[in-house]
Amino acid sequence: MTKAVREALEGVSEIELTVTGRKTGRQISHPVWFVQEEESAFLVPITGSDSDWYKNVQRTPFVQLAANGTAVSSTATPITEPDRVDHVVEMFREKYGSDQVDQHYPKRDVAVQVSLT
Repeated sequence: MTKAVREALEGVSEIELTVTGRKTGRQISHPVWFVQEEESAFLVPITGSDSDWYKNVQRTPFVQLAANGTAVSSTATPITEPDRVDHVVEMFREKYGSDQVDQHYPKRDVAVQVSLT
């Protein structure tokens, strides 16, 4: 991970995720919460596998993450294994608080890993 990306993500609670619409082919941006572990960012769709941006990532896994004027383009990898999803959700609980995760993420059946390198 570059120093610029690391610095851009420090202390940030929300990043901008840009995906390619599976029907329109247009670029669509969403503010999302994230957690970071090693050289990856992890995202949890609010409505899990029913989330439109998650469906878009399944169709076109090339995404862009942006924060503080710095952007990184990378490949998003869906995570469907329950143990791995639970690990990401637990990281979300540590960063944002269990009450916030429970309130904002009613369906926690998938996550997404985005390489930051």
